Amino acid sequence: MKYETATVLLAVFGLVSAAPAKLRREVPQELSHNKFLASVRKSLNLDNPDEIKDPVFGLLGNAAAAEGAGKITNLDCLHQATADRAFTNAKAAGDVQSQVDALIFAAIERNTGSVGLKSVLCTDAAVNPEIQALTQHQDPASENAAADNKALVLTLAKEIATLGGDPLDALLSGTFAPGKIGDPTAAGNTCDVADDAEGCIFTQKLLVNDATEAEIQAAVSGVTAGGNTAGNGTAVDAGNGTAVVDACPAQVTATVTVKPAAGATAPAKAKDAGQASDKATKDATKAAEKATKDAAKADKANAGANKGGNATANDNAADAGANANAGANKGGNANANDNAANAGANANAGAGGGNVQTFTGALGAAPIPVIETAGADRPFSVNGVTFVNSGAALQRSCAVQNNACANAVNSGAIDGDVKQCNDQEKACNAAAR
Repeated sequence: MKYETATVLLAVFGLVSAAPAKLRREVPQELSHNKFLASVRKSLNLDNPDEIKDPVFGLLGNAAAAEGAGKITNLDCLHQATADRAFTNAKAAGDVQSQVDALIFAAIERNTGSVGLKSVLCTDAAVNPEIQALTQHQDPASENAAADNKALVLTLAKEIATLGGDPLDALLSGTFAPGKIGDPTAAGNTCDVADDAEGCIFTQKLLVNDATEAEIQAAVSGVTAGGNTAGNGTAVDAGNGTAVVDACPAQVTATVTVKPAAGATAPAKAKDAGQASDKATKDATKAAEKATKDAAKADKANAGANKGGNATANDNAADAGANANAGANKGGNANANDNAANAGANANAGAGGGNVQTFTGALGAAPIPVIETAGADRPFSVNGVTFVNSGAALQRSCAVQNNACANAVNSGAIDGDVKQCNDQEKACNAAAR
C-alpha cells in the first residue's frame, strides 16, 4: 500500500548483510502477522533447497522480494513457494500446528503499491494440495475484496479443520480495515512493528474478521479432521472457540487425540503388502507428482480471484456421506478389511457421484474418498473442497489420509513413526497415476 525509499537491513530478519540495500519497496504490513512468520521461518529452515532467505520476502512487492527469493525466479509465487516448503517440512516432521501456521501464512495479504490495488496471484502449481487450494488476502479496499477474502477464509478454515487444527484460526490470516483509495500516503490502516513477536495486527487489535464464527462452523460442518467426522469426538468444535476479535493476542489451537475404538483389531505395523519397493514407489511418485502439478497449474489459472469461493461451494450430502464413512477406520483400527471399508466409502458416496479413489492402503485411516460429480464445473470433491481435475483431488485425498495416519502415530494409537505414513502417501500418489 505504501511506497517509500528505505534502507533494508536484512539483520532485522535475523540475516546477515554486508551492506544495506537501497531500493524502492513496499513496507507497511509485512511484519503485522509476526508469529506466523516466526513459525514458517522455523519450518522453512528445516530444509530450504530453494535458499529462500526469509519468509518475509514473500510478503513484499517483487522489487524487494527479489533480494531474498533465492532460487525462486517467479516472484509472484515466492509467497506460495515459501508456504509450500514450510508445509512440506512440517508435514514430514508430523507437526500439525506448524502445518496450520504455513496455511495461514499462505493466506496473508501481500504488500501492494497503493490502497485498493490487488496483488498478483501465483499461477504455478503448489506441491501440497492444501497450499494449492489457497490464495492470499487482497487489499480490503480493492474490488470485491470482502467477498473474495471471506471465501478464502472459509476455504482456509476447511483446510485447517482437515489437519485437525482449530478452524477459527483461519480468521487470524485476515487483514486491516479498508483504507481510502487515493490516500496520498498509500498507507491505509496498516501497522508494521519489527519487534512485536505476536504481530501488531493482533496486539493493536487492528484485525478485521472476514467471516463470523457461525459461518466458519457451517463451512467446516462436513469436513473430516484427520480422517474422522467432527461428530466423532475430534477437537475441532468451533463452538468451543472464543471470538477472534477478543482473543487475538492468544492464538487458539486444538489438539487432536486419536484413540483406538473399543474392541478394535490390532493396528497394522507393516506396510501394505501391495506397496511397491521404495525405489519403484519414488520413481512412480515423481511421475505422478509431475502430472498432478501440470494439471493443478491449469486448475489454479482458471480459478482466478474467486478460487476460494469455488472451493467452498460444494458442502453437499454426498460429501457428508463420504466423510462419515472415511472416518470408519480412524484411530488405529487399521484392520484387514480394507475392501469392506472401501466398499462402504463407495456405497456412501451418495447421489452426487462415485468414488474414484482406488488406493486400498489403510494405515491409520481408511482412504479418503474422491467423489466425482458429472457435469459440475469442478467435478472432483474431497471433504467438501472441489477440484477441476482428478489428479489434484487424488493427491489431496492421499495427503488427508497421511495427516490422519500421522495423528494416529503421534497419539500412540499405532506403533512406529511418521515415515510409515509418508511411505503410504507415496504409494497412494503412485496409485493415482
